[in-house]
Amino acid sequence: MISVFGSKVGEEEIAEIRTSIENQWLGIGPKTKLFEEKMAKRLNFKDFVLLDSGSNSLYMALKLLNLPEGSEVVLPAFTWISCATVIVLSGLKPVFCDVDLITQNVTAETIEPALTKKTKAIMVVHYAGKPVKMAPIKEFGIPIIEDAAHAIDSKIGDVYCGGIGDIGAFSFDGVKNLAIGEAGGITAKNLELTERARKLRYCGIEKSGFEASASKYRWWEYNVVDFFVKMIPDDISASIGLAQLEKLDKNQKYRKEIWDIYQNEFKNIGWFEIPADAENGEQHSYFTYLIRLNNDKRDDLAHFLYDNGIYTTLRYQPLHMIPIYCSTHLKLKNSELLNEVGLNIPLHPNLSMNDVEYIISKIKEFGKKNNL
Repeated sequence: MISVFGSKVGEEEIAEIRTSIENQWLGIGPKTKLFEEKMAKRLNFKDFVLLDSGSNSLYMALKLLNLPEGSEVVLPAFTWISCATVIVLSGLKPVFCDVDLITQNVTAETIEPALTKKTKAIMVVHYAGKPVKMAPIKEFGIPIIEDAAHAIDSKIGDVYCGGIGDIGAFSFDGVKNLAIGEAGGITAKNLELTERARKLRYCGIEKSGFEASASKYRWWEYNVVDFFVKMIPDDISASIGLAQLEKLDKNQKYRKEIWDIYQNEFKNIGWFEIPADAENGEQHSYFTYLIRLNNDKRDDLAHFLYDNGIYTTLRYQPLHMIPIYCSTHLKLKNSELLNEVGLNIPLHPNLSMNDVEYIISKIKEFGKKNNL
């Protein structure tokens, strides 16, 4: 089965892991610090804090904003469940807005109807790695959390996504552009926030005993700055991350090559729409490739491809349609339409060119068989 998402790892990652094991560093240690430094340097951030998952990175971002309990946070309905769940777990209320049909991104126009006097933050998601148009959203004057899970290599002008809003959150799970396994991280314009994140991530302990031993007589006695869960990363994950950072440019180039082949092969097919390319002044990350069918054959296409060894999916089921969020009364036209016509097809660096040609041929074969 050809997977819809995937990563490419090999000897470089094994070599990095081996040195951590040989040095007996399984937990948080020097590789974590080095990864943070290299991430900050590559993306031109003032600081970067590695955490144990993308979901917890969003949770940390909300903690750092210190919003009053019951505050509303506006976010796209067309996104991953963690975005909304961390809002609920933070004692806040998720308020879903629609997305642009063509880019699958929020815009100032889709956000504005969801704003109220209780809105204290906006969460934007750079879908598939195409940057959200941030300037009009910043004009609302409301703190912005950027979910850059898809956007490790995306930027507007010279500024990388994650560094445009107030706090940027990243995901490095096993299928992301920079795949560590399970990890995430945050950056912030205000260095006090990243400094606080480092204190919070180890159960709110300001410094571990080892960190304190250089300057404290009783280093095993620690100061707890706040009540918080454990979100610390580890050097095994950071080792993989260091190797992946070295490969990122090469992998991004290959992702774009696949993207461009799809765009060229599918541009004249009339029965589905292809995704939007990066605009002038933007850089895309090409995390996933979402097509939109112009008919009622989406499910049939997904099953046809599955039967031919090609796994597809829809990222994402609109969150306002899931009963647990108590928002099923909302009518968000574009998100609901995407739920019926959208399909993500494989795009990742572990695809071979034979895989890509096969995927294209099978999609075209489906069109011919159905007279589309």
